Amino acid sequence: MAEAKFTLRGRDEFFLGLRDEAPLMVGVMPFGLIFGALGTEAGLTPVQIMAMSIIIFGGASQVIFLQLYATGANPLLVSGTVSVINLRHTLYSASIAMYFRHLSLRWKLLLSYLLTDEAFAVTMRRYETQPANPLMHYHLLGSGGLLWVSWQLMTLLGLLLGAAIPPSLGLGFAIPLTFMTIIIPHITQAPYLVAILTSGTVAILTSHLPWKLNLIIASVAGMLAGYLAEQFKTKAVRS
Repeated sequence: MAEAKFTLRGRDEFFLGLRDEAPLMVGVMPFGLIFGALGTEAGLTPVQIMAMSIIIFGGASQVIFLQLYATGANPLLVSGTVSVINLRHTLYSASIAMYFRHLSLRWKLLLSYLLTDEAFAVTMRRYETQPANPLMHYHLLGSGGLLWVSWQLMTLLGLLLGAAIPPSLGLGFAIPLTFMTIIIPHITQAPYLVAILTSGTVAILTSHLPWKLNLIIASVAGMLAGYLAEQFKTKAVRS
């Protein structure tokens, strides 16, 4: 099948994905260091930390998992919170599915595993702003692959260094920086702005709740507000 041939165009897409993803590594790499160090502080073994990075492969949900685990939260609450936070990947899949309909199941499974926040952002930008071609899924392979390798290496480095990472480095800035880098370029339509403002406001207003419950409420509120705003916009255009 044509999709399996790594032709010149496929290589171009792959390296374009690497190039587009590279600037986001400024935030992702310190983020990985933080996770590795937090995992060590929470009492997880190196094997458990690396297994989480490989299996879950979701920076925000992994950090939330560690924070809840460290407080002794109920396992059902931990798994529920992580699941809700990761619901955004369902939206990513729905948005990008139309570009992957022609691919085999093996390709879809691989690309769905690599479909993280950063990889989705740069890949959708490529799909929506540049000419389509049958091999443009290699772009996601490149962007997602670079993120995966970087995340695993930095997680490993973080757990090896552990407490040796001085707090004075202020690596905590990497977490909000990473998501700001993803979100800000896409605030070009009202539904996106509505979702962001709603989730941010709700998260702040409910920050007093225990066990990071405000994140679950804010996530659901943001997605619902964005959906309703999109529906309102669609109806307004049709009328």
